[in-house]
Amino acid sequence: MSLMPLRTRVLVTLLDRVGRRPIEDLDLAGIRVARATISPRGYLADRITGYERTDVQISTATVPARDGHPIPVRRYQPGGGADPDAPVVIYLHGGGWVQGNVVNYDPLCRHLCDRLGVGVLSVDYRLAPEWPAPTAAYDCIDAVRALRRDAMAVCGDSAGGNLAAVVAQAFRDDGDTAIRAQALIYPATDATMQSPSIAEHAKAAILTKASMEAFVDHYVPDEGARRDPLVSPLFGRLDGLPPALIQTADLDPLRDDGSRYAAALKDDGVEVKLTNYLGAPHGFASFPGATRVGAAARAELVSFLAERLVSRPGGKVV
Repeated sequence: MSLMPLRTRVLVTLLDRVGRRPIEDLDLAGIRVARATISPRGYLADRITGYERTDVQISTATVPARDGHPIPVRRYQPGGGADPDAPVVIYLHGGGWVQGNVVNYDPLCRHLCDRLGVGVLSVDYRLAPEWPAPTAAYDCIDAVRALRRDAMAVCGDSAGGNLAAVVAQAFRDDGDTAIRAQALIYPATDATMQSPSIAEHAKAAILTKASMEAFVDHYVPDEGARRDPLVSPLFGRLDGLPPALIQTADLDPLRDDGSRYAAALKDDGVEVKLTNYLGAPHGFASFPGATRVGAAARAELVSFLAERLVSRPGGKVV
């Protein structure tokens, strides 16, 4: 097991002890307050989150879900504009299908938009417990279908990585090859919680086994549904899926969810790259400046997406 650097340990200790309460201690009112909380901005906060003051333009739109519910989408466009038919990255945020909001993912989405020179569309899907599974999965599938381009990538972290994998499987089932790549950042792929790292890191920073259990209970209260591929993509059909980058954190209970999914994809003939970042806890993509590996992880993500997605003049990778 790798050791967590001091600067990372200081930040996650502050987050765990002062910055937030664990999901298992929150009632519905507390969950809603946590969802609405926006991360601070400022010099120090920006250094930690990797927020960059670029000329990326942000706007909002909605697309319809299958039940008619409007799904908000946060749109990031390069400052010089983008061809409406150009490739896009669809981003699905984390938060255990219960928490999280698109605004707090501005740093990463702006980074991808600026470095790739393409649009990034962040989907504000509905959350549990008000909307249990498979609502989040259906919202993400419906949104990506509505936002479809001839060349797309799906990307997400944690629960968002789960949903990105689910979307990729749905498009494969449709016979639609528009999704050229899937980038899964410490994804949750098995809601039955059978990965050995869950026990190994049961009391880890940022995400514990108890919190994982609470998130899954909110999202999938029916235990019999937890092997459904819409909930656990590990149990879905994996052949014919687009190339995958899977990034895991070594000190994360979800580490083996990622490595198991990578192995299963490889066994079914899918091109996959797995990178395990040493010394990193769950959530490190949201605070790269407080880790030794954040910059490398972002560079790997941009490189992977650029290689498979940016095929037109004007795409920018720096």
